[in-house]
This record gives sequence, structure tokens and C-alpha cells, in this order.
Amino acid sequence: MTQLADSVVRMIDEFAKLPGIGRKSAERLAYHLLRIHKSEALALADAIRNVRENVHYCQTCFNLAESEQCGICLDPQRDPTQLCIVEQPRDLMALEQAGVFRGRYHVLLGRIAPLDGVGPEQLTIGQLVDRVAQGAIREIIMATNPTVEGDGTALFISNLLAEYPVTITRLARGITTGSILEHTNKEILADALVSRQKYA
Repeated sequence: MTQLADSVVRMIDEFAKLPGIGRKSAERLAYHLLRIHKSEALALADAIRNVRENVHYCQTCFNLAESEQCGICLDPQRDPTQLCIVEQPRDLMALEQAGVFRGRYHVLLGRIAPLDGVGPEQLTIGQLVDRVAQGAIREIIMATNPTVEGDGTALFISNLLAEYPVTITRLARGITTGSILEHTNKEILADALVSRQKYA
């Protein structure tokens, strides 16, 4: 049996730690990097290093950013009276690709999941309440994933914000229950945003 170089084994091991990447896929990625030009492989390494060193959470909405605020929070063309609540930055990106929402966002960085040990205090719900308390927001759009945890998180937040003069809506259920926003096509997301309903 051929003995692989230690550095190749280490690279395969690291790829295999990525979500959705099994051992065989990790091996294919490793061999691909060994076949391509050295400059391409090093460009990937530089991109990974650059992301880890320069990207952090926006101080306002917790989207990914390279400065104190993300591009959406800094955009004066966005409607500051509408706030769309999502679980993760990737959900925000999926909604942005639908191209119909011109308000702002708040990223929770997760969802309430007691069985996984995730409570409201582990999320950015406190910061969300602080934003709403400032008084500029008129509509909250609940765009948490249509799962048991996502719906439970939306209900918790809507109860928390009940004392504020805001309208709380949710995405229309053109999005199938149990689906994940980042895997939903942009037409369905656009319809869901346009047809959003008041949160009951």
C-alpha cells in the first residue's frame, strides 16, 4: 500500500472536517490542488487567510463585514424603517439575491434550540431589541427558517417586541416547511418577501 506524504494526509484530514465533505471528496480536493498551478493553490490559501484575518461581524446587524459596518448598513438607499430578521449571514445573502428587499437586516447568528444548548442569550436578540427601541423601525420581517426552531425563535422575538410600535410580518409560506433559505431559489424567495404576512 502506497504511503502518502504527511502533508497530503494532513490536507485531506483538514478538508474532511468541512461540512458536507466526506473522505473521498476531501481526497479529490487535495489531489486537485496538487495538479493545479502553484499560484492557483497559493491564491486559495491567501483567500482563506485573508477572510480569517479581515472578516468579522458588522457592529450593527451582524452580517459579515471587513469594516465596522457592512455595505448594507452603510447604504443610504436602504429603507431604515424595515428590518428583516435572519438566522445566518448566508440567509441574508440568499434574500439579497432575490433582489426585491430594500430594507435592512439583523442576523441572529443562530436560532433558539434548547436541545442543542442554544438559548436567546447566545444569539443577538438583545442587540435587536436595542435597535427596535431606538424608534426608527416600523416593520419587522421574520425570515427565520421555516423549521420548528426557526418558528420558535420568531415567536419568541415577536413576543419580546410586542410592546413596541412595530408591525411584525413573516415570509409567506411559498417556502416549504423544513427547507433552508440558502438552498431556496431566488424566485421563491422573491415571492415570499413580496407576499409576506402579518406575524400571528
